[in-house]
Parts: sequence; C-alpha cells; structure tokens
Amino acid sequence: MTTILPRLLLAFILAAAPGAGAQDYPARPVRLLVGFPPGGNVDVVARIIAQKMSDGLGRSVVVETRAGAGGIIANELATRATPDGYTLLMVSGAHVTQAATQKKLPYDALRDFRWISTLVSYPIVIVVRAESRFRTLDELIAHVKSNPRKFDYPTPGMGTVYHLTGEMLNAMAGIEMNAVPFRGGAEPINELLSGRMEMLMDALTNAYPYIQSGRFRPLAVSSLERSPVLPNVPTVAQSVPGYEATSFLGIAAPRETPAVVVERLNREIRRILDLPDISQRFSEMGGTPRASSPAEMERFVENEIAKWKRVVEARKIELQ
Repeated sequence: MTTILPRLLLAFILAAAPGAGAQDYPARPVRLLVGFPPGGNVDVVARIIAQKMSDGLGRSVVVETRAGAGGIIANELATRATPDGYTLLMVSGAHVTQAATQKKLPYDALRDFRWISTLVSYPIVIVVRAESRFRTLDELIAHVKSNPRKFDYPTPGMGTVYHLTGEMLNAMAGIEMNAVPFRGGAEPINELLSGRMEMLMDALTNAYPYIQSGRFRPLAVSSLERSPVLPNVPTVAQSVPGYEATSFLGIAAPRETPAVVVERLNREIRRILDLPDISQRFSEMGGTPRASSPAEMERFVENEIAKWKRVVEARKIELQ
C-alpha cells in the first residue's frame, strides 16, 4: 500500500501538469481568435485556414471573432487563455506596429505568445488613379520633394502599417508627406477613388481588385522582390534603395503552450500552405504563402517590431 500511494500521487501530478494529454492533441474542438470584423482579409484567411486545419486535425477549428482595438482585445484574450493548444490566435501586421506605437499594451507583444507559423505575406502597393499625372514612383517622389508638407496620403489610422510605410518612405526618400488618418480600411480607398487624394499605400490584397478593374495604377510594391501578381510593377527599392515593408498573417498561441502541440500545429500549417488550391487562393488575394518554424516566426516578429520602432523614433511619431 505504501508503494502504491506514491505512484498514484505521481500519476495524478503528471496528469495535471501542463502538456499532459498533449500527445493526443487535439481531443476536442479548437478555437481560433480573430481580432477583426467578419469579411475582412484577416477573417477570410482565418476561415480558409480553419477549414483546412479541421480536415487535417480531425477536430473542428472554430473561428471566434473578438474584434476591437485593432486586434488588441483578441490578443489579450489569447494571452490569458489556458496554454493547452485549444486557443489559437490570428496575428496580423497590426501586432508589430502596435508594439512600436503604443505607450502600453496589456501584454508583451513578443514574449507573451508562443509563435506557431507565419501564413502569408502581403506587399504594400503604392497606387494612384488611372488618370493620375504620376506615371512612376520617381515622378511622385520628385513632386513631393518640390512641395514639402503639401502632399497628403490617407491611412486607416495613425500607427497602422500603412501609416508607418509612408513615414518610412518619408525618412528614406528625404521627402515630407502628410498622413491623414481615417476610420477603417475602406475610407482611404474612397479618398483616392474620389480624387480628394492622389496616392494610396495599401495592402495589395485590398488594392488589387481596383488595379484589375483599371481604376488604380500601381506605381511600386514595397517588397524587396516584385510581386508574382504584378510582375511588371517595380519595387520601391528600385527608387529608394533598401526600402522594404510587408504586412503578414500568422498563428500564435499562449506562451506556455506545450512544444509537442506547437510542433503538431506547425506541421499542419506547413501541409496546408503546400496545397495547390491554397497557394492559388492566396495569390488571387495578392499574397504569398509563407510557412515558418516557430523560432523563425519569433525572430520575424521581433525584427518587425524593432524596424517600426526605428521608424517611430526617426520620424518622432508620438506614441498613442
């Protein structure tokens, strides 16, 4: 009896320990938190990935919308969830720009998460209306240099990736454009469509339908390489050497999620991103599938936060 009790106690402790049962993961449905409204790019990609993950894991992966504060509400909820693999988080480019522009967040944007994998990257595209006087990015830059602080560009909010890509262009091209914030992603597009503003910097996935319809003319993409979707459009770096900016989506979990669960999820995501229909779907949305290891995603997020912090400091942007 004296030898049986310690063994039973040890079994109980092991069963209650974090990661217990992880070898059988998943044993029940998984929720995928999305911090942005239904119908937007983050939500659409989340539902595509959730369906494929459900097929591969043999358990439902359910998208749960927790929109608000640019994704901060969902991010905080993820950090407070039980770290057992049954709560996952869609991470967007807003995650890294908020870490660079917010005075205080209710979590550490790097260390309070267990990074699973990046999913897709999107270049930012600089577009003008089809009838614009600007035919190239060099022409636009030359005009702004001759008219400092007299050229406006719309953004969906201060501190967003679209605001900061413009500020980085200011810093690296030696120009002075004015960022004009609006609420939501549709309003900046409407400002360009109406002719009230002459240029827009937006994710390719947002601008692509207007490029296809002939209403927008793309001047340059912000990635180091040309986009497969717009192979004839030059990169910003061809006019401003060293310039690079992208938006991205990925998946994370609470920090203490067991390694065996993280590895299982990473394998599943890699499988999904290798599927031809997923590659085609993301390409149609202007994105490039981009799987990573958990360590690679963590380094990527860390580097992105550091990059945008440098832009904020260089441009003396007031923290929100």
